[in-house]
Amino acid sequence: MKIENLLLAIQKNISLRNYTTFKIGGKAKYFFIAKRKEDLIKAISVAKKLNLPFFVFGGGSNVLVSDRGFKGLVIKFLISNFQFQNGKIFCEAGTPLAKLVQFSIEKSLTGLEWAVGIPGTVGGAVYGNAGAFGSSMADIVKSVEVLQIANYKLQIANFKNRDCKFSYRDSIFKHANSLTLGLRPRGVRIGPCECPNLIILSAEIRLKKGKKSEIERKIKEYLNYRKETQPLNFPSAGSIFKNPLPAKVSKKFRRARKFSAAELIEKCGLKGKKIGNVKISEKHANFIINLGNGKAKDVIKLINLVKQKVKEKFGITLEEEIQYLGFKN
Repeated sequence: MKIENLLLAIQKNISLRNYTTFKIGGKAKYFFIAKRKEDLIKAISVAKKLNLPFFVFGGGSNVLVSDRGFKGLVIKFLISNFQFQNGKIFCEAGTPLAKLVQFSIEKSLTGLEWAVGIPGTVGGAVYGNAGAFGSSMADIVKSVEVLQIANYKLQIANFKNRDCKFSYRDSIFKHANSLTLGLRPRGVRIGPCECPNLIILSAEIRLKKGKKSEIERKIKEYLNYRKETQPLNFPSAGSIFKNPLPAKVSKKFRRARKFSAAELIEKCGLKGKKIGNVKISEKHANFIINLGNGKAKDVIKLINLVKQKVKEKFGITLEEEIQYLGFKN
């Protein structure tokens, strides 16, 4: 049976570049907008039935799409409802972080100030345990509603904070996947992001009551810092690499004061390095920016160059924070 007969609102050959903050990438063979939780579940059921690879898009940040696009089904999750009750916020995975930050200001709730200026959605933030300024989603998430996929069976489950196995820019959701498809960029390790078997549907977040003036002061401070230190006027996927943990740094370099990916890249003399229409930002070395009509293949070249130079100079293997879509092994 054709997918058009199973998903009536399905679209074909849709460019993904405008659905990502990087503004890079080819077309999705199939594209579907889920406006309700039931729509999302149905789309995934259809993909499984047709043995079709799929990817759930939130805000499109922190992802690099292949120039060749994705030969499967991309599901755009537009569900962004949330409720506030007894100090808890129950929010759908598609809720923009910016919307949640604004709500926290209005209700004088503290604990989410660090998220100001971060693009993307709650689902993506939970998936990658997004964070900044010493805080992260792991500090405020109480539970996560997920869609579990085992073979052809779909089941909704509730994960407590401890079940999510949060760690630095990581969670169980990054690893609970069954298949990775697409051309693997040489030298790049691809996380299993296609055909996942755990899909984040919603999250319960708990914030503390705070003083509105102090919350606003912090938010202003953090936002000004981002404007001063990050290339916000260019399309990007945010930080490309995780900051290396001390345990993963070779003994020769463990006396270093700290292990910032941006500092390591800068010390390798790579700030401003350009390939095609993408380059390593002079403002923040852990950002690769799109100067206009950038290509994923050139982003990959820069990523490989950074990893090679940092490994040679410091003995450190940098790990990507971004996801890859449409690249094969």
